[in-house]
Amino acid sequence: MEKSTDYLTGVIERITFHSEETGYTVARLQMSRAKELTTVVGNFANIQAGQTLKLAGIWKEHPKYGSQFQVNNYHETKPATLTGIEKYLGSGLIKGVGPVTAKRIVAHFGLETLEIIEGESDRLMEVTGIGKKRVRMIQRAWAEQKAIKEVMLFLQGHGVSTTYAVKIYKEYGDDAIRVVTHNPYQLADDIFGIGFLTADKIAQQVGIDPTSKFRYRAGILHTLGEAAEQGHCYLPQPELIKAAIAKLSTEEYEAMAEALLAVIEEMVAVQDLIREILSEEEILLFKPTFYHTECKLAGYVKQKLVNSQIIDIDRVKTWINRYTDKNELELSKQQYTAVLLAATTGVMILTGGPGTGKTFTTRTIVALWRAMGKKIGLAAPTGRAAQRLGEMTGLEAKTLHRLLEFDPNSMGFKRNEDNPLPFDAVIVDESSMLDLFLAHSLLKAISPNTQLLLVGDIDQLPSVGPGSVLGDLIASEQITMVRLNQVFRQAAASAIIRHAHQINRGQYPPMEAISDQPLSDCLWHNGGTEPDHGVQLIGELLTDFIPKQGFNLLQDVQVLCPMQRGIIGARNLNAVVQSIVVSNKAETLNATVRTDNFIKRRVNRSVHSSSFQGTKVMLNII
Repeated sequence: MEKSTDYLTGVIERITFHSEETGYTVARLQMSRAKELTTVVGNFANIQAGQTLKLAGIWKEHPKYGSQFQVNNYHETKPATLTGIEKYLGSGLIKGVGPVTAKRIVAHFGLETLEIIEGESDRLMEVTGIGKKRVRMIQRAWAEQKAIKEVMLFLQGHGVSTTYAVKIYKEYGDDAIRVVTHNPYQLADDIFGIGFLTADKIAQQVGIDPTSKFRYRAGILHTLGEAAEQGHCYLPQPELIKAAIAKLSTEEYEAMAEALLAVIEEMVAVQDLIREILSEEEILLFKPTFYHTECKLAGYVKQKLVNSQIIDIDRVKTWINRYTDKNELELSKQQYTAVLLAATTGVMILTGGPGTGKTFTTRTIVALWRAMGKKIGLAAPTGRAAQRLGEMTGLEAKTLHRLLEFDPNSMGFKRNEDNPLPFDAVIVDESSMLDLFLAHSLLKAISPNTQLLLVGDIDQLPSVGPGSVLGDLIASEQITMVRLNQVFRQAAASAIIRHAHQINRGQYPPMEAISDQPLSDCLWHNGGTEPDHGVQLIGELLTDFIPKQGFNLLQDVQVLCPMQRGIIGARNLNAVVQSIVVSNKAETLNATVRTDNFIKRRVNRSVHSSSFQGTKVMLNII
């Protein structure tokens, strides 16, 4: 149930916090006859102590700071008392007027002060200490404040929330009204946080024609943006038009399709869209950034393909034999080939399903490269995968963002063509998680002569961002690749491994139900039809079944779920697990709940247990 809107009027006593960038403000408001100040929170384009404001909003209880008034809308009124006017002028609102000058002005003009500044500002020279130069400063500052008020009143009058109104003013200044009335869809391009749907609502409020080319263009880009969220770098033209019509539908399908085709032609002509014609039936449409990034990434890969290493192969074979004999290891034929090729290729892919020995092969390749005197960089897309890679090889491994030295100020990477990574060879594990833009940044930062090994399984964790880089590289058949498909005896004993391979073959795995004496390491339990049933089941497993199997709740258990919120979301389950552990008189909580967005994206993918090294029991909620 939504709270009803309340209204307050008062004078801003002081500003506790104000962000110039977003307008987010925490201020203290003095209301008439109130003994205590009221905390108000909201977005303000420009706010100064001394302003008299009418506020619309709701009361909220902050867990730390107590009762606060959340401002949804506001407008400024002129202060009614001499003290209020003096404080308003002396607050710093008007450049050239400080507290001392404000006191002199109010003493001279009294309650007419603001009207004098508005309509007869030259009379300010009647006040001691104010000359022509300062009058001009006051006139300019007053005009700026007036423009801000006009813009804010216009935007709020057309249903634009205060939060968005502040962002719009910060972006366009005095030009805001022109932009909003001419092409409000420009907001979606220029302002972070305003997307097509918000811009479309604003457009309706200001009376933009729903068949406007501006609207069609924005709808096309919005449709491609939604496709990118689903992992796609482009859409076929018919599919794009169909999806865009579903978003924009204002006319008959055929007429709408013709209109969109015309807009697409215009966008292609000015390169707001990139069109690639593969055949008459297959026409692809890209956002320019996606297309150019793909082309550059392909160029970097192609460059590495011509940079094979000149190596004494017989010497490498001798090393492999000596290494395996010394460590009492045995490489399969595929693994032997992978290690041998890693010595000579500029870029190579090592892939294979769970239990096929990717980890063992990677460790052997690292040992070979170290014996060859190479400086090796190790990375993975996530912290957990990087940690596992480091433990496996005995070398430091980093997330790709740390390896490439992400700079939050520029929102880019410090490592690039001009400042490449200082390695002779780089290994990226879990490379199925590489999206288009991260892969491009990685290849851009690797010197042409640096070897690159991509390790991963396209049937496991996909990228969160757009693009299926590993899958596309494999499908191209241009990259040296070794696919491990022999499941080793120890791995084959695990039902998890067997089930994963069955799923990849399109077979439904036979799942063993939970019982007191389970035979399998992969059990299935239907949690019921309601979320509450799932929580109840987790409680029963943690308090009864899992301890009976000899597992430690603090060290051996991990729960995966596909969302943060909700009854079976990570936040609630953390509280559930914690209460169970506390009730068992545990001192610390190491049984963690982790949100796994990959499950939400691809619930039919197998979860490889070796990704959670050290975890003995994994409750996977899908």
